[in-house]
Amino acid sequence: MGLLKTMKDMTRPIGTEFRGLAQAEMIRANVARYQSAHRIDQPAVACIEPPSSAQTAAAAGAQLLAPIAGVTVDQYVRVCKGIAAYNYDQSMLPIVAAELGIAADAWAMAAAGFNARVSNSPAFARHFNALYRGC
Repeated sequence: MGLLKTMKDMTRPIGTEFRGLAQAEMIRANVARYQSAHRIDQPAVACIEPPSSAQTAAAAGAQLLAPIAGVTVDQYVRVCKGIAAYNYDQSMLPIVAAELGIAADAWAMAAAGFNARVSNSPAFARHFNALYRGC
């Protein structure tokens, strides 16, 4: 049956296999015409540089950056980053906090408060993320 199919393919007019290439070239030409008509100079997906921690701090506002139970945002970030040494085991958060001199009850209040701020304020979440990543 393979031989018959090969013979049948030989009867096809030469050049039909290039029809797909011609269509692709026509599509590219149409896209180029559309882009020039609509002045599209940039790619559809642009690289966005993350804001600096100073920019995110300004956006977050002083009230959101206020310490909770004596724990500052920077201390909270250091504790959150500190659990990396423990394979991100969340149960190690109070221990890392204690290593940084933060009392257990203060850490419990601060963790609950900062978690609520991250959940409720996109500006604070961006600021936390910038500090956490070290931007």
